[in-house]
Amino acid sequence: MTGGGSGPTLVVGLGNPLMTDDGIGLAALARLDSEWDLPEGVELIDGGIWGLRLLPEIEDAGRLLLIDAIDVDRSPGEVIVLEIEEIPMFLSAKLSPHQVGVRDVLALAALRGRLPAETVAMGIQPARIEMGTEISDEAKASMDELLERVIARLALWGSTPRRRASEAACTR
Repeated sequence: MTGGGSGPTLVVGLGNPLMTDDGIGLAALARLDSEWDLPEGVELIDGGIWGLRLLPEIEDAGRLLLIDAIDVDRSPGEVIVLEIEEIPMFLSAKLSPHQVGVRDVLALAALRGRLPAETVAMGIQPARIEMGTEISDEAKASMDELLERVIARLALWGSTPRRRASEAACTR
């Protein structure tokens, strides 16, 4: 069941920046925010580890693009794109109500008929996830390709971002 609101195109960066490659989604979101001018109707959200607090934002979105580390047993650094039907969604037993992850939020939105019909997850196969703030070289090497795919999807959805002029070009 999908539906979603008639609201904005939502780009959500996910992950934990204190766990090496798990911070890929937030690093990509930061670059998108600093290097691109986004058209009206596109909103960026630092989803971090928000869990259930993302539900109202997701349910009100017209389209949803998630950026995250995506572990699907591919080569480290490989860019991964999962369309809505490929995104694992489930409600699972938890030890604590604080353990709600994005899969659970997507499953709940789908059960309520409010998951945007145009939902996609994009990310990079992590090389390592461990305590630390440095993203792996493999993930860093793929960041430009990931951002190109994000920009291309936004353009496909009719919301074409414009690259900001570099500071060097502005001083000439």
